[in-house]
Amino acid sequence: MADADVPGQGSGTGREGAPSRSILRSETLIVLALSLGASALSALISFVGSVTKPGGLKHQAATLNASHAPGRPWLDLAWQLFGIATALVPVALVAHLLLRERAGGLRAVGFDRRRPGFDLSRGVGIAAVIGGSGLLLYLGARAAGANLTVVPEALPEVWWKIPVLIASAVQNAVLEEVVVVGYLLRRLGQLGWSPMAALAASSLLRGSYHLYQGIGGFFGNMVMGVLFVLLYRRWGRVGPLVAAHALIDIVAFVGYAVLAGHVGWLPTR
Repeated sequence: MADADVPGQGSGTGREGAPSRSILRSETLIVLALSLGASALSALISFVGSVTKPGGLKHQAATLNASHAPGRPWLDLAWQLFGIATALVPVALVAHLLLRERAGGLRAVGFDRRRPGFDLSRGVGIAAVIGGSGLLLYLGARAAGANLTVVPEALPEVWWKIPVLIASAVQNAVLEEVVVVGYLLRRLGQLGWSPMAALAASSLLRGSYHLYQGIGGFFGNMVMGVLFVLLYRRWGRVGPLVAAHALIDIVAFVGYAVLAGHVGWLPTR
């Protein structure tokens, strides 16, 4: 297998007629500016606002899935679906760019239907390990005053609430793992970055766009990013990472919807 096809590696020269490094660099910056790079900058601004606001971080809340049209459920549903669909546009752009270089589209990063059993089984295992430790880290960081209170959902009690939460979780997983792991590692490898530098960039980016949650969210997601990069390099597929991320978020979103206000250990506001 050629270097350019190895996850997170590659000489940067590619086949004859492949995009030059300057084009690959520009395209990578554009993809990030349209997706999680912009989210990282937004999260940084939000974090600065939270830190400089009177009162501790744990007395402030970060709401992940909020209503966009309170009291108007059908309009709210339209906004929810619009937000989920448009958030996936960068994934479509990545698929197009990988098809353009004749890499096979998203198959080049292992996001396809070739190994569904492998992806799901590995994803369940990853989610089981990360889910519980992530919850403990969040609770500890909030108790220490290093994290905002994360409110996974604040949707009205309507029939579409749970399906929208599940769709939102899947959207988060697909966007983050395809862009921040599969695509970014491939491009950084083609641009000549060392495997360690690419790992650091991917995990730092993941932590950065979670800064709106506080210091705990930043470092917790950085650690998750390191693990996901290592697993991607081992398996050559983002499929298991997408499955794991989706399961973690589904449990967080739906679990909060079911348990909030009914158990004392789960912070709500």
